[in-house]
Amino acid sequence: MKQTIGSYRWTICSLLFFATTVNYLDRQVLSLLKPSLEDLFGWTNSQYANIASTFQFTYAISMLFAGRIVDKMGTRKGYTWAIVLWSIGAIVHAFSIPIGDGMLAAFGWAGIAAVPASVLGFMFSRAVLAVGEAGNFPAAIKATAEYFPKKERSFATGIFNSGANVGAILAPLSVPWIEKQWGWQAAFLIIGGIGFLWLFFWLHYYQKPHEQKRISAAELEYINSDQEDPAPAGDAPVQSVSWLKLLTYKQTWAFTFGKFMTDGVWWFFLFWLPAYLKDQYQMTGTDIMLPLTVLYSMTMFGSIGGGFFPVYFINKGYKPYDGRMRAMLLIAVIPLVVLAAQPLGGISFWMPVLLIGIGASAHQAWSANIFTTVSDMFPKKAVGSVVGIGGMAGGLGGVIVTKIGGALFDHYKALGHIETGYTIMFTFCAVAYLIAWVVMKILVPKYKPITDL
Repeated sequence: MKQTIGSYRWTICSLLFFATTVNYLDRQVLSLLKPSLEDLFGWTNSQYANIASTFQFTYAISMLFAGRIVDKMGTRKGYTWAIVLWSIGAIVHAFSIPIGDGMLAAFGWAGIAAVPASVLGFMFSRAVLAVGEAGNFPAAIKATAEYFPKKERSFATGIFNSGANVGAILAPLSVPWIEKQWGWQAAFLIIGGIGFLWLFFWLHYYQKPHEQKRISAAELEYINSDQEDPAPAGDAPVQSVSWLKLLTYKQTWAFTFGKFMTDGVWWFFLFWLPAYLKDQYQMTGTDIMLPLTVLYSMTMFGSIGGGFFPVYFINKGYKPYDGRMRAMLLIAVIPLVVLAAQPLGGISFWMPVLLIGIGASAHQAWSANIFTTVSDMFPKKAVGSVVGIGGMAGGLGGVIVTKIGGALFDHYKALGHIETGYTIMFTFCAVAYLIAWVVMKILVPKYKPITDL
């Protein structure tokens, strides 16, 4: 059947996959260099939290506008600008020290010990990176809505979202090695430059489905087979929907709360696990390559398997949203295993690595499905904006998690019990998904698509 219909839509999915891989490679370089940079510059956990939360806060605000911009500019142009900007932002990290010195001098902040030049420079670099990276998911979800019928969207989303896992896997395999060979600046320069390679393929292969000369008539008909709002002609801006209008729907709030509660868990796993291995097991540099590679490799199963899981319920006659919510309930239970990470950590560092890997895998399964609830219920002209609203909420949730984590770690480190801080944070990571699911179910108990936009 695939040969009869055609499969060009999966070429587009592969482009989204590689873009997401680059996205996560770029954002994870700093966390892997954190043990070295904190020794080099004398950072506290709270100062590192300020740097990391600058990315999250800027990302949160930018997500709101990124979705809007992608809806207005169109997928092709919106994605192009996003990856150009975030690749520049990634490269700029290599120049964070002179940037920080320049900002201190320019604004007359020299001598303010509370804002070291290194911290200020990295905060600026993270902000630039965040503005660009905010465009990835609104553009990718919009491209999926354009190129896939509803019944395939969660699977396609799971595939491209697994790029986050691949990026997370490649980062610990490459960044410590690059740092060891050429220094920390080279890690930012080399990894940051990869985005420009992807850009060539994106511009060459992506057009709207009905303008795509490589796609067959049968595949185009299949793509539009269950869509209520076929794509408008061209890649021109479509009529936008106001944020205030979107906020009147419970469907928007369900997605937004789900992202707010759970995105911070993934941020925590990305930004703090190298520090966790150092704090509890004195592992740094290339020592962390194998455990982090194993942990993030596990998330591949969750991303792809989680995206395919709802198909079981949809094939049994459930509406896409209802089937997804059933799958998400089962997925939300899995992170509870993270509660055992600290109690069993005394056996071997592999125990928390494997248990956190299971929890992180469940997050990716959850993520593939929660993103797809937007295209289940909203017309394509509003998808980018709704994803942006939810992404902003997720980013703000990440800021809160990161700031609380940094404060807890410094507090308990001073007391000689830093493991208590990690126990508190892992407990939140374990229960966040069940809380999110319950609230989402209360807000939207059954499938109810938006038809009046």
